[in-house]
Amino acid sequence: MNQPSDSVNAKALLCKNLLELGDEFYDPAQPARFPESQLRYWNEPLVHALGWSKEFSFDAEKRLRFQEFKPFASSLPAPLALRYHGHQFTHYNPDLGDGRGFTYAQVLWNGKLWDFGTKGSGTTPYSRRGDGRLTLKGAYRESLATELLDAMGVNTSRTWSFFETGEKLTRGDEPSPTRSAVLTRFSHSHVRIGTFQRLAYFKNEKAIETLLRYSARHLITELDPNESLDLLAVQFLKNVSHRLAHLTAQWMMAGFVHGVLNTDNLNITGESFDYGPYRFLPNYDPDFTAAYFDHQGLYAYGRQPHMVMWALQRLGESLQIAAPGLATEETLADFGEVFSDSIQHMFMHKLNLRSKGQTDDVGLLRTFFHFMETHPVGFERTFFDFFRRTDDHEAWRLSPQNSLYVETPEGQALTALISSFEIDSSARGSHPALTRKDPVTLLIDEIESLWKPIDQKDDWGPYNKKLEEIRSLRALTDLKTVKPR
Repeated sequence: MNQPSDSVNAKALLCKNLLELGDEFYDPAQPARFPESQLRYWNEPLVHALGWSKEFSFDAEKRLRFQEFKPFASSLPAPLALRYHGHQFTHYNPDLGDGRGFTYAQVLWNGKLWDFGTKGSGTTPYSRRGDGRLTLKGAYRESLATELLDAMGVNTSRTWSFFETGEKLTRGDEPSPTRSAVLTRFSHSHVRIGTFQRLAYFKNEKAIETLLRYSARHLITELDPNESLDLLAVQFLKNVSHRLAHLTAQWMMAGFVHGVLNTDNLNITGESFDYGPYRFLPNYDPDFTAAYFDHQGLYAYGRQPHMVMWALQRLGESLQIAAPGLATEETLADFGEVFSDSIQHMFMHKLNLRSKGQTDDVGLLRTFFHFMETHPVGFERTFFDFFRRTDDHEAWRLSPQNSLYVETPEGQALTALISSFEIDSSARGSHPALTRKDPVTLLIDEIESLWKPIDQKDDWGPYNKKLEEIRSLRALTDLKTVKPR
């Protein structure tokens, strides 16, 4: 059997920076042993981007590193289950931590520190009464979410791979017994707001400072890790606030509802991760919720900015344990401004329109969303119809929603106003994805429809075709147009 090589391309260098934190932050974990190994998803574009295609050209190499989790010689010597607490639906829970996953390798790539983390890799000290496993459907759903969000330009973790593992699991939210899987996630940090909350819970001032300086050294590198603690705490909170304001704006413009915005599901680098009961909006509805158990609508689409801000306030409270002079409210005061600025830029970019200035741009945004709020139109469909194409073809005239555009006062106002804006990018305006009749979407009915042939006939063809369709969106709906300030 071919053994995996420890050599890596110069683009991606293995490292073990997490060990700098010390064992206050994690516990050793042991990977589960699985009865079967069937590779169901392999993110070759990401593997190629890291320069690792040759290292993992054989299935045996993939299995050893990404199902058995054999350590890389130049990285972490053993998997580490990270410690954290968090507010779950606003209720504080001190009994958290990596319960069915761990971090087992780190890599430096494109000037950033990235983690290889797992989901469904077995029990850890924080599994409580769980089995540490992941359903195959859960892995399948996460891969679709990360593929689409990444293709749309949203800051997100990437699904590296998942294997079907041959176990039968019992779950309350899936027909059981159901198939099992283990997933590897490629993510820019697993340091969460809840990581700081745990340290504050134990009033561990020294550990908070250690984590702050580690974060400045490796994760938010525009900060000076040698700055005084008081000033570093202010700069850190403001930077994380801007990153999460930008991420939240990306979610809103993508029509994405995370579903479980607990503080342990928000990391400090402003990257979306850990996809459970997510949804994409079928139509514009601020009250739309993703989680079936979110009976109060706490994490509804329209409440996402509020709940992210609420989580940032909890981060500020945690930092105050080590930096009591930190003025949390003052430091977070511009969250709304950064969020609104990001929304406006992303809105114009998503429609491929050249700005006419803030007043005109805001007027268009309000007209656009007023139209969607007052008529039963598809969220992504409406953006697709009004995306400005290079040939000046008005797709909305051929849209199944055309009657609402031409026969309603709100539609007439929108079409007249949008026609007064010029195209922004001819390259994006001639993108091949524009030849489609319909937009690429990932609504819940589609997710269930794609799962059915897998579940019933082990037919992965429609799923793989959907991945190709999603990847065709790259560079068309890229939302990464505003950097954290």
